[in-house]
Parts: sequence; structure tokens; C-alpha cells
Amino acid sequence: MPGGRLTQQERQQIALGLADGLAYAEIARRLDRPTSTVTREVMRNGGPTAYRSDLAHRATERRAHRRKQPAPRNVQAPPQADGRDAEAVREYEETLTTVLMGSGAPKMMARVLACLYTTDAGSLTAADLVRRLQVSPASISKAIAFLEEQGLVRRERDERRRERYVVDDDVWYQSMMASARGTAQLGETARQGIGVLGRGTPAATRLENIARFVDFVSESIARAADQAREVLHAKSEEGSDDTAAE
Repeated sequence: MPGGRLTQQERQQIALGLADGLAYAEIARRLDRPTSTVTREVMRNGGPTAYRSDLAHRATERRAHRRKQPAPRNVQAPPQADGRDAEAVREYEETLTTVLMGSGAPKMMARVLACLYTTDAGSLTAADLVRRLQVSPASISKAIAFLEEQGLVRRERDERRRERYVVDDDVWYQSMMASARGTAQLGETARQGIGVLGRGTPAATRLENIARFVDFVSESIARAADQAREVLHAKSEEGSDDTAAE
């Protein structure tokens, strides 16, 4: 498997593969590259619908030029448990960050989430995040505030009274429910516009269709989140009972 940076020709092949509707894994197989390399390349440079090989190549050259400055000597990769390959973990965190950014998360928020998701404890302090991500405390504070607003992290105090930021299974449930509430609010706002614009007019009809659509979506999200929480919680309890029985 070839190493090093992608060449301009490889980027052109990625662009052609995307145009043909190929999956990242298939494009990677044709290039003899890891799927994560292709995923990160595409998501870092506009996503599958906006990727352009020439722009991606120039952007990579600019990033490489900036990286020529020597890194601080005190920056060390966080220790890895269970014999994990530190470089493989770092690469995976970068891939996960890129995918989260593609789903709409700003870069720093995506980095914080990826860091939390790949931590066995599922929680870190602000100081932990500053050290692992090599950013300022203000950047972490801003990212956490955004993620809390989205229902993606929660705060708790540990035995040393330090504030910790936590991700767990219930956080995703709360995030989905927040999304459902936000979607429902859009539907309600669209419905208010029907009377303002005059029922039966093209504009009011458009808003009525929006309201019906988002009502259905928000109800479906809430119902699916409740069902998933119930099923996964039941499975977790079954697994705990089996372990206790052994």
C-alpha cells in the first residue's frame, strides 16, 4: 500500500470516482489507499458534491507549507491503553473529526467530540482537552458551550470537584430529542405564516407543505429515539445480567 500524500493524479481519480457515484471504499480500493484517507480527503475539501481535485491539491500544498514550522517539543501524543497503536488512533480521530464536520459541526466542536468519543472514560476535563488538542482554554469553552446547546455533551463534577464534559448513550438520545423539538418549532413557525400570507395563496400553500413535512419528520425522530433508547437499554441490562450470572 503506497504511503505519503495523495498525488494530483490520485485526486483526479477521486473526483472521477465521486462523479461516477462510487463509494469511498471502492475509490480507495482502486487507488490502493485506506478508505479513511479518501474519506478525509473528500470531507476536508468540500465534501462529495463540491470536491475538486485542483482546488484540493492547492489547499494541501498550502497546508504543507504552513506545517514546515517546527512543532513545540513538549507536545506528546496522549498515552494509549490496551496496546493501541497511537498513530492509528490519531488517524482515526482525524477521520472522525472530518466526518463530523461534514455533518455540520464546526471544526473545533468536531475535534472536541472526536476526542471525547475515543476516550474510554467518555469524559474529560477542560485541562485534558486543552492538553490533547493543543488549543486555548477559550476555544474549549466555546466548543463545549455549543455542544451543550446541541445536547451533545453534559457537565458533571468528579470526586475532586473538577468539572468534566461527558458523552454517553443518553447524550445521543437527548440530542435527537432536541433535534425533534427544533424541527417541530420550524413546523409551528411555518404554520403561523399561513394566516399571515393568506390561506390558499402559493406562498401559504408552500408553508403548509413545509409544516406537514417537518411535523412528520419531528414525530418520526422522537418516536425512533424513544424506541432505540428502550431497545438498547434492554440489551444493556441483558448483557449485565449475563455477566453477573457468569
